[in-house]
Amino acid sequence: MPFSTKALFASTVLILAATILVSAPVAGSTSSEAAKPEQLPRRFTAEHKGVFNGRKLAYRSTVEEFVLGSAEGPGTASAFVTSYESTASRGGRPRPVIFAFNGGPGSSSLWLHMGFLGPRRVDMDDSSAPRTTAPFELVDNPDSPLDAADIVLIDPPGTGYSRILPTGKPEDYYGVDADARATVSIIRQWLQRHGRENAPKYIISESYGTIRAAVVAKLLAGGPTATGDMDGITLNGIILLGQAMELPRFTPTDEAIVQALPTLATTACYHRKIAGECTPAGQTDKARRFIRDVYLRALFEGASLPVEERTAVARQLSALIGIPPETILLNDLRISAGTFTDLLLASDRRRLGMYDARYTLPSSANGGDPVADDPAMGQYVPAFVGAWNDYARDVLKVGLDQRYEPIAFGAVGARWDFGFGPGVPVGSRNYAQDLAAAMTRNPGLRLMVGSGYFDLATPLGLAEYTVSHSGIPLNRTEFRSYESGHMPYLGAQSRHQLSMDVRRFLQD
Repeated sequence: MPFSTKALFASTVLILAATILVSAPVAGSTSSEAAKPEQLPRRFTAEHKGVFNGRKLAYRSTVEEFVLGSAEGPGTASAFVTSYESTASRGGRPRPVIFAFNGGPGSSSLWLHMGFLGPRRVDMDDSSAPRTTAPFELVDNPDSPLDAADIVLIDPPGTGYSRILPTGKPEDYYGVDADARATVSIIRQWLQRHGRENAPKYIISESYGTIRAAVVAKLLAGGPTATGDMDGITLNGIILLGQAMELPRFTPTDEAIVQALPTLATTACYHRKIAGECTPAGQTDKARRFIRDVYLRALFEGASLPVEERTAVARQLSALIGIPPETILLNDLRISAGTFTDLLLASDRRRLGMYDARYTLPSSANGGDPVADDPAMGQYVPAFVGAWNDYARDVLKVGLDQRYEPIAFGAVGARWDFGFGPGVPVGSRNYAQDLAAAMTRNPGLRLMVGSGYFDLATPLGLAEYTVSHSGIPLNRTEFRSYESGHMPYLGAQSRHQLSMDVRRFLQD
């Protein structure tokens, strides 16, 4: 069989990690802890100074609570937001605001916060051997775009410190549409509370958060079929990292094989499994030419492809992705991303990370968990989680007696409604069409799509294909690639490049 169950499972784990845990116990989970209504809202502030892109800046951090729910009744959820705002006199043109969130579903904004956008970050610049045990180090982050915009990091209900209140229900927030409406409410309240209604507004989102960004962009302006009001809130720009707007299918397709091929080629280059000199950009171009000139026809012909041509295609593909031609032939010319993670370094008895193929672990003693045993997630998550509590307590001055929930796979993700009912595994839907509608309504809205060369979970080929086949205006869209993985800010070079791209995007 060209596709193994394991390979398919791995290739869809990004936004399905929650749905495979539908039966996971959630009773007593810390992510369902509720804040007491009489304590609301809570707010923690601190003053700071830093240097960002060579510019000295005084800024204020604010960790504050927003109550969500019906205007006619008590709040049903408590959402915490962390803001970093310049305290210098604004004057002249309003300072831009970036609203940022991660994905999951059921993830906090911890990853964007402590990996890229925050004024301090987790020290994660060694992509080959990251530290996996405490103590973890925090360092100043001059790549934070705080010199160019104020930054607002949103933790949706059930993540971070945000909780559903006793008056609320999970179905009020744990679903694509409900979550987007809650995010719109948070953005609207933040703008009003901080007096920034007329500021340029941007969204930076990652992973499942790119679905949230697409739906939020469509809802923000309002309308009778959207929010019931004409809110008139429009965005200047959206940045998608590790985009996942088109929900994956459970049935493997040749389309997915083709979309992953450039990432397979760049990964083989990184691990020196192909002959000669190579670069990620060069390998990507070679893969695109091979797809266009050879591969699409071979896949279309199927079993009718003559044996000698099939053998020639296998050899060409082998030279591109570092897998022996005999193995490629046994897999019917189709190597999925999940299969590739096991095959590329098989002779070294190591396997690749789906979320970042630069990371590896031994092939033996694999526990079988799609996230905890992923060589990337399993190695870089401890540093982010471990460093957060010290940072929140000592730097942000947060005085909350409750656990910060990094990712709530069971309590939130397992209950998520993708439009087919709570906890029902996802079907096929392309949310890029929501973003296309938002961009059609707002001719000033621009889009930047950032992908990691070594991201096997949401490969750059998938990003290009999804955006190009969804009605999104390409004359207002730019694609950027980074020598990193699903989190394209891991690594000094890629993080700096991303930071400069973000600043330019804001200035444009």
